Amino acid sequence: MTSPAGVARWIAAKIGSAILVVWLVATVVFFAMRMTGDPLQAVLGGPGSQASAEAVQAAVTQYGFDKPLFVQYLLQLRDIATLDFGDSFAKHRPVAELIGEQIGSTTLLAVLALAAAWILALVGALLQAVVRGRAGRVVSAVVRGMEIVASVAPQFWLGAVMIMLFASTLRWLPATSAGNDPASLVMPVVTLAVPIAGFLSQVSRDALDDADAAPFATTARARGAGEPRVLIRHTLRHAILPAISLSGWAFGGLLSGALVVEVLFARPGLGRLLQDAALGRDVPVMVGAIVMVALIYVVVMIATDALELVADPRLKRRRRSSPIVAVGS
Repeated sequence: MTSPAGVARWIAAKIGSAILVVWLVATVVFFAMRMTGDPLQAVLGGPGSQASAEAVQAAVTQYGFDKPLFVQYLLQLRDIATLDFGDSFAKHRPVAELIGEQIGSTTLLAVLALAAAWILALVGALLQAVVRGRAGRVVSAVVRGMEIVASVAPQFWLGAVMIMLFASTLRWLPATSAGNDPASLVMPVVTLAVPIAGFLSQVSRDALDDADAAPFATTARARGAGEPRVLIRHTLRHAILPAISLSGWAFGGLLSGALVVEVLFARPGLGRLLQDAALGRDVPVMVGAIVMVALIYVVVMIATDALELVADPRLKRRRRSSPIVAVGS
């Protein structure tokens, strides 16, 4: 088994990566928001507010705007280290409370979209692997064309087309996703999933072709295994490894894409919360929401590493024999 020291180093490396990501995100958001405007306006109700001098001074003192900028930055880092994001400038509520109300909706949307992308990708890859002969060439050409179109389709355009077709014209699905109707999730999930599915399908198909021509597949056929057995027991497991490795990256893309999709379909979530915070220069909400997204991304990347170990025992043996490999993965 992997030594305790090797496991400790691997965990320390992951924690260090998470801290670095969070620090970079918090730093960029803090200084970008300060350089592009005065957050005091958000506290006072916007540029058109007519707050009294006493109200202005009270807000300056309460939110620490009277301190040097670098001191404000250090205080923010201290608060983030304790997951205390303070109060929203605009809504005057704890940021953690606002995020807690929205994070479940965004996470559910991203998880469902990743599952749908995987299903679409595997169907496309398996169709090309199973159908042979002249029909196989036709199927392969159609699937490859769909992969290219899907992988480059802008999510905003795809969502708008789906709204016009399935909501306005056919009236099969609701145009917005603000309610609890499961049907309202269909278009947002598909809008997010299709571009990721196109990319995962290409990767899975290429890996499936390589695995199908590998010596272990040839040996299995020589021992009398039929094509379905070779596909299910041997080539498929090896073919999905590259896609598993990319699933963490894909999930990060889905979280960022949720901003567009939630706004387009009027769906509550972190995307809508971030949009409102950016328009209102609500720095605590911006920092808190983006930091939470970064933390979710790091957790998903760690889970992806674990899935790779389950799917490919060779990685497990390699990491058992060399803890350094485990740390660097």
